[in-house]
Amino acid sequence: MKRLLQVWMLLIILGLSAAPLCAGVSSGTEQLLKKAEELMVNYRDSEALAMYEQVLEANPDNYTALCKASFLNCRIGERITDEGTKIAFYAKARHYATKAYELKPNDAEANYVMAASLGAMAMISGPKQRLASINQMKTFLDAALASNAQHAGAWHLLGRWYFKMANLNFAEATASKMFFGGVCGAATNEEAATALQTAIKYNPMKIQYYYDLATVYREMKSTEACTQTLEQAIALEVTTRDELELARRCKLMLQEFKK
Repeated sequence: MKRLLQVWMLLIILGLSAAPLCAGVSSGTEQLLKKAEELMVNYRDSEALAMYEQVLEANPDNYTALCKASFLNCRIGERITDEGTKIAFYAKARHYATKAYELKPNDAEANYVMAASLGAMAMISGPKQRLASINQMKTFLDAALASNAQHAGAWHLLGRWYFKMANLNFAEATASKMFFGGVCGAATNEEAATALQTAIKYNPMKIQYYYDLATVYREMKSTEACTQTLEQAIALEVTTRDELELARRCKLMLQEFKK
């Protein structure tokens, strides 16, 4: 009886000592995630990515860190000119997105990063693989918006998807019909514009959305809509190097219509 009492007391002591330890680990993870989010919002992407990967080293199944790390690998990879390095970033983006999707296949963010990583890899792939990836993107974007109809990022990618599919070159259109039954060819510039307008509705501060919408309007030869969109873009407050570059492109495009 005395022996049982000693064991019982030991278990209580171990339980009480373990609780603060678990709480401390959880608290540390939350602090890292909060700091990483602050860094990402301020476009300190490399620092934010390192912090999210630090979280994943301790907890490989941290869903938030997986989604954010995937997104950041796409964003950083887009800026890189060296093809080998770009591919490495996009491969990591796909890896993290796949793990996030395995954890929460019906969640908007997991589907969004899957679509984003597929789109990123498509841009550096051969024609057949590019079309295959772009086809897959649509499924994930539809799922993301079914989960969260106000996901601006998903609407933005959907707008890009429609625009790409509506303007396939002859070889791409032929390959689409041959390998995918021509399903992609049903997209239109009007659908692209609607999706991008919706992205702006839910996040009106992203200059990238305005630039892409203006590009669609230019393709549609909708001069008035294009100029209005460009003027709205130029009026936005921009601070990062990427945003300043987009603002410069918007101004150049606007000058074309005012000649």
